[in-house]
Amino acid sequence: MANLLSLGVDQSISLDRCLLGVARSALGRPWRERLEETEQNRALAIAQIHGHSDLLARVLAGRGVVPQDADLYLDPQLRRLMPDPYALRGMEAAAERFAAAITAGATIAIFGDYDVDGAASAALLDEFLTAAGAPHLVRIPDRIFEGYGPNPKAIGELAEAGANLLVCVDCGTTSHAPLAEARKLGLDAIVLDHHQAPEALPEAIVVNPNRQDDLSGLGQLCAAGVVFMTLVAVNRLLRARGFWSAARPEPDLLLGLDLVALATVADVAPLTGLNRAFVVKGLALMRARERPGLRSLFDIAGADGPPNPYQLGFLIGPRINAGGRIGDAALGARLLAMRDEVEARRLAGQLDRLNRERQVVEAAILQAAAIQADDTRAAIVVAGENWHPGVVGLVAARLKEKFRKPAFAIAFDGAIGTGSGRSIAGIDLGKAVRLAVEAELVAKGGGHAMAAGITLAKEKLDAFRDFLEVSLAEKVAAARAEDSLLVDATLTASGANLALYTALQRAGPFGAGNPEPIFVFPAHRLIDVMPVGEGHMRWRAEAGDGASLAGIIFRAVDTSLGEALRAARGSTVHLAGSLSLDRWNGRETIRLKLLDLASAEQRGSGA
Repeated sequence: MANLLSLGVDQSISLDRCLLGVARSALGRPWRERLEETEQNRALAIAQIHGHSDLLARVLAGRGVVPQDADLYLDPQLRRLMPDPYALRGMEAAAERFAAAITAGATIAIFGDYDVDGAASAALLDEFLTAAGAPHLVRIPDRIFEGYGPNPKAIGELAEAGANLLVCVDCGTTSHAPLAEARKLGLDAIVLDHHQAPEALPEAIVVNPNRQDDLSGLGQLCAAGVVFMTLVAVNRLLRARGFWSAARPEPDLLLGLDLVALATVADVAPLTGLNRAFVVKGLALMRARERPGLRSLFDIAGADGPPNPYQLGFLIGPRINAGGRIGDAALGARLLAMRDEVEARRLAGQLDRLNRERQVVEAAILQAAAIQADDTRAAIVVAGENWHPGVVGLVAARLKEKFRKPAFAIAFDGAIGTGSGRSIAGIDLGKAVRLAVEAELVAKGGGHAMAAGITLAKEKLDAFRDFLEVSLAEKVAAARAEDSLLVDATLTASGANLALYTALQRAGPFGAGNPEPIFVFPAHRLIDVMPVGEGHMRWRAEAGDGASLAGIIFRAVDTSLGEALRAARGSTVHLAGSLSLDRWNGRETIRLKLLDLASAEQRGSGA
């Protein structure tokens, strides 16, 4: 237990405010109850008024639910939560132009990003235009040779192919020069995006809830959410103009919510409000397994049980992204819109193979990047020659998790590098990149609060590092100081049962903005800790009454949590984590996804 106990007490934190006196856990965090006194009273009211269990009521209160909204939260109604699409700035003009192109039979070019959100957005438009009998083209750029967003060469090729209208999805908000080129070639342009926007917009109809003059309050939508709202507006116009008929039936737009849900989860958009309704309805559609592309991906990924956000974010999303990272960028969009069963299985197999290749490439770069990482700085910035630009975002995400700081990984090819950044809660990385562009430290860049992309010259690398240090140091320090583990309730191993897990799922789906409930299991003895597979760790603990709790931590062997777990074997500890359901050979077993642990042998020890 030497390593576990050596962390000591953080004297700057009052033990009275820490759950079980844990001021510094194995991961260096204090543990606190999620519910303050006000929220505790709210939880009591929810339980009394609606008859919900105390634990479910605590979970709801901890996510900002007030008693009068509890039933709606547990059964989110899209009809009640979705505003009129015209609430989005520019939507009316975009819908009119879109509908006019469809009724005129003009060729429409869809230009999408190469990630899941871009692929899902392009597939949504592809399906709608196919139902409308509208001629259209889909173009997804090559990440390496074309980079992010529309480019003049691609636009020229689309114009030569006969396009009259260019619709950019999940990109285009900062594409001034390419969209000016589109205008010169006679293409009108519509941008359906969600990335942070500068004050000056390109020559296009821009629908983006994050443009600075948009007052819709829908800034948490991903691009696919914006596209869905656009299709609602366009469809309404077409219906009013008598476009649909028995020979050309009106499509059911709700059948596209599986794609919106996939994009929302994969893009780590907050699962609150309208987004949560999208995901709830989308997951219900996925359970019916009607979309060949998604069905093939679920099968080849070995995803069992009802679809859930974990599967979308960690099994399905990476496979779709693999095409854009190291293969054919258009594979994901093609697969999601695919209706041919045989071709869908073939494409899913291709993406699965690319994903395995991606994992090998990522592991090699991550090893080199971790050696470079300077933990004394506010933000981690690593760079390398001949790194694969398709995986630097994943490397940045791993570094962010390891060091709990914003991180950038940059792949240089000669004098120019392309990179991706990932952030921590409380640090707006998209804004930082936008300021770096304005300071001419970065040639091109953009993104949102939690993720951003950049293009910069090698000679500017050190200046970019220094810029992040100056602009983010105080904010990162404050964010890390506030990085407590918020606990919903305490349980014992015997209380972690299937009935509780099932009841708590009513408050889901869980993800960004709606975190999984976190429980602490006090004073359980770690009786077994062993490595399994490739860097994973299996553990088992017992409560005083003999009831046991177990789980597996993935990629844990060389992490702080893995080291603390090994050091604590045979000792009595407090365990913190969220519940999961393991299905194996027809049996369902509750496991604990371990997030942290602390010594139970010394109050406030850290653990």
